[in-house]
Amino acid sequence: MSHIRACLFDLDGVLVDTAKYHYLAWKRLSQELGFDFTEQDNERLKGVSRMASLDILLSIGKLTLEDAKKQELAARKNDWYVESISNMDHTEILPGALEFLQACRDNGLKTALGSASKNAMTILNNTGLTPYFDAIIDGTRTSSAKPDPEVFTLGAQELGVPAEHCVVFEDAEAGVEAARRAGMSCIGIGSAATLGQADFVIASLADMTVERLSELEA
Repeated sequence: MSHIRACLFDLDGVLVDTAKYHYLAWKRLSQELGFDFTEQDNERLKGVSRMASLDILLSIGKLTLEDAKKQELAARKNDWYVESISNMDHTEILPGALEFLQACRDNGLKTALGSASKNAMTILNNTGLTPYFDAIIDGTRTSSAKPDPEVFTLGAQELGVPAEHCVVFEDAEAGVEAARRAGMSCIGIGSAATLGQADFVIASLADMTVERLSELEA
């Protein structure tokens, strides 16, 4: 039997794909500001906070703006994003996510969400994922962004499970580093090239089973 007693999940890119909505909102903002923002540019925003993302966007457009203007732009981008996700439903859950969450619950494993998103509850409620979690830690409850381990440390505390018995599922390099700093195992979702610090990497949760957690035995 695996020593893992809890599974902690990042939201975007792991359970649902809201990245496309972020990208479309950032792209719309860049076009209003008079420059283009490509999908390749967008890779730099993965796992990065809203204001830091705006700074990257502005650097691409070679723009320097006052703080008040930056706050206004970040709020506008977020309004567009919230509008998009308010139309999400269960069809936007990524392959295998629901099945694996259910398998965790069927096998007595605790589950937590660990997301930087301040809109996580909207997404969870609209997709019907909320009941699958014993604890939900989102951007409204944390003060430090990944790679700071705060979001996962809080999740483990709320579940009452020590870090060494937790595994994190992450699709971003900063998230893998946060899991490592929290003293947890980590399974990467995506590319082994960028997620090399994870214990192992899978393409999606469709490739994951509860049995595979035993592969984390050191």
